[in-house]
Amino acid sequence: MADDAAPKVGRRGFLKGAALGGIAAATPAIAAAQTPPPAGQSGTGATGPRAAAAAADRSQPRPAQPVSTSAEQTNRDEGATYTTCGGDYMTDVLRSLGIEYFAATPGNTFMGLHEAIVNYGMLTQPKLRSLTTMHEEASVAMCHGYAKIAGKPMACMFHTTVGTMHASMAVYNAYADRVPIFMMTGVALQEERRPGGVDWLHDATDGPALMRDFTKWDDTPASLTHFGESAVRAWKFAMTPPYGPTLLAVDTQMQEDEIPGGASKTPPIPKLPRIVPPSGEAGAVRELAGMLVKAQNPVIVADRCARTTEGLKLLVELAETLNAPVCDTTNRMNFPWRHPLSQSPRQGALLGQADVILGLEPGDPFGLANRKDREGNVRRFVKPDAKVVTISSVELYPKGNYQDLQRYPSNVDMAMEADAQATLPFLIEEVKRQMGAKNQFEARGQAHAKAHRDDLEAAKRNAVFGWDDSPISMPRMCQELYENIKGDDWSLVSDTNFQSRWPQKLWHADKHHQFIGGHGAAGIGYLTPASLGAALANQEHGRLSVSFIGDGDLMFGPGVLWTAAHERIPILYLVHNNRGYHMEIMQMQVIANRRNRGIDRLGIACGIDNPNINYSMMAKSMGMYSEGPIENPKDLGPAIKRAIAVVKKGEPALIDVVSQGR
Repeated sequence: MADDAAPKVGRRGFLKGAALGGIAAATPAIAAAQTPPPAGQSGTGATGPRAAAAAADRSQPRPAQPVSTSAEQTNRDEGATYTTCGGDYMTDVLRSLGIEYFAATPGNTFMGLHEAIVNYGMLTQPKLRSLTTMHEEASVAMCHGYAKIAGKPMACMFHTTVGTMHASMAVYNAYADRVPIFMMTGVALQEERRPGGVDWLHDATDGPALMRDFTKWDDTPASLTHFGESAVRAWKFAMTPPYGPTLLAVDTQMQEDEIPGGASKTPPIPKLPRIVPPSGEAGAVRELAGMLVKAQNPVIVADRCARTTEGLKLLVELAETLNAPVCDTTNRMNFPWRHPLSQSPRQGALLGQADVILGLEPGDPFGLANRKDREGNVRRFVKPDAKVVTISSVELYPKGNYQDLQRYPSNVDMAMEADAQATLPFLIEEVKRQMGAKNQFEARGQAHAKAHRDDLEAAKRNAVFGWDDSPISMPRMCQELYENIKGDDWSLVSDTNFQSRWPQKLWHADKHHQFIGGHGAAGIGYLTPASLGAALANQEHGRLSVSFIGDGDLMFGPGVLWTAAHERIPILYLVHNNRGYHMEIMQMQVIANRRNRGIDRLGIACGIDNPNINYSMMAKSMGMYSEGPIENPKDLGPAIKRAIAVVKKGEPALIDVVSQGR
C-alpha cells in the first residue's frame, strides 16, 4: 500500500514530536555496514540521518492516543517517551541486508519491531514495505515465492507458539524446496512482560524448537549486538547453498525498550561477507568431464539446479557442448522448454539407454536409476554398467527425522558434494578442453532435435481432444492464457503439475523468471500466497505475473486475495476449479476398484461441491476484479483479455474456470 500518508502511531509514547531524533548522530549509514553484494543480489542503497527524515512533514508522528489493554497485551506505561529503541536498530539491520519487504499477521509479541518498520522503516531510505497477511502460513509462502524470483529472502514475523504452529507447513515447503527465507518470531523472555494468561500461552522457552528439524539455523539473541550478529549470520546461512529458511526468536522487551546506554551505545551493524557457493573438487570435475566426453549416450537430469539466470545459461552451454539431452524435473526453470535438447517427456527411455547419467541437485537421486513396482519391489532400470554421478549441495547440510532426502541412492557411483550451478563453469571448461576443437556429437544432437519436434507435434495433436468440452480441458485453459500473454514479458508463478504440464509441452519459455517450480513438500495452501510473493518480486520489473491455482489450494487461505487487493500487487489468478481434491479422487478410485466397491460415492470424501463455491464472488468481496464461474470455453479467452488489462494497470484479477480434473 502507499506509505506516504501520515503514520498512525501505536503504543509507544516516545514517538511524540521528534523524540527519536537523538539517535541520528550515533547511527552509522545503513549501507556502510555491508560490502557490495554478489551478482544477482540487490544492493541496500544509502540512507540519510534520521533527523533529516524526521524533518519531513509526512514523517512527523501524531501523539499517541489512549489504547485499551486487553488480555493479550502487556501492561505498559503509555506516557513514557524514549530517544532510542531496539526496533529501529533491528530495522536498520534488516535494511542493511537488502531486505525490502516484511510480511506479517500482526501479533503483540513483535509489535515493537512491527511498529518500527511501519513508522520508521517505511518512511526513511532505503524503504521497507510492510505487507499484511491473514495467516502466518501465507506470510511464509509469500516469502517462498518472492525468493524464487528475487534470488534473495524477504522477511516475515509471527508469534512464538500459535504463529509458529500456523507457519510450520509453509516453512517445511520452503525447506524441502531449498529456498531462503528470513523469519523472526516474537518471544517475551522476561516473565514480567507476560502477565496475562494469553501472554503465557503465546510464549515458549525454546520457540524455534518446533521448526528446528526443517529450518537451516535458528537463534534467540540476548542483546541488540547479538541480534545484529545473528541476523547477518541468518542471512548468510540462508543464502549459502543449499538455501533454506532461518529463524530468529526476538525478545519483546529488546524490540520495544530504549537502547541500553542511549544513542551513543547503538551497536554497529555487522558486515556481511561476499558469499561464495561451494564448487566441485577439481579432480572430481576432471573425472566427470572425461566420463561425459567418452559417453555415447549421456543424459543430464536437472532438478533444483539453476538458482539464477546464469544457471540456466550454463546448463544450456553444457548441453550444447555435449549435444546431450536434458530432462528437467520442473522444480526450477533449468532449461528452455522449446530447446531441441529439452527431452523431459522421454526421461524414462533416455535413462534406460544411458551410459552416463548426470544428476544436478537431484531431489531423488535414488530415482535416477531405480523404480519401485506396486508390490514395493525395487528394480534398477538403467544399464548395469551405466555410471550415475550427482552434483548436489543438499548433502552438505543434512538433517534427520523428516524424510525429504528420499531413499538412500546406492546406485550413485560418484557424489560430488557441491553446488551444481557453481560447479558448471569448471565442468564446461574441462569438457571443452578434453573434447578439443572438433565436435563429434553433432549427429546425436540432430537425433534429439527430431525427437523434440516429434514430441511437440504429438502434444499439439493431443491438445485438441476435448477442445470445446465443458468443463474446460487443461490444454484449452493453458493455451487461452498463453495466447493472451505470449507477447508480454510474462512469468508463470505457479506449478503446472495439476495442469498435466501442458505449458511445458506447448509454451515457449527461455527466461529464468518465466517459471518458478512447485511447492517443495507438496503442502497444499502454497500456490495462492507463493504466487503473490513471486508477483511482488516481479512488480518492480514490470513483468506480467500469471498463476494457476487449485480450488482446494485457494480454500486453505482465501484471505490471500484480500492481501493482493489491499497491497495492489498485480497478478492474474486462474482458478483451476475442478470442484474436488482431484489427486485424492484418482487415488481413491484405484483403491475402490481394487476392492470392487465402485467409485460413485467418492465425492463424499473428496468433492468440493454441493454447494459449489463461487470463487469470483469471493474475490469481489475482497476488492479484487474477477470473472466467472466460466463454463463455456469460448468465453474464456475474452475474459482473460479483460483481466490482463486490469493487471497491467497494477491491480490483481481472478478468473474462476470450471475445469476438468487434470
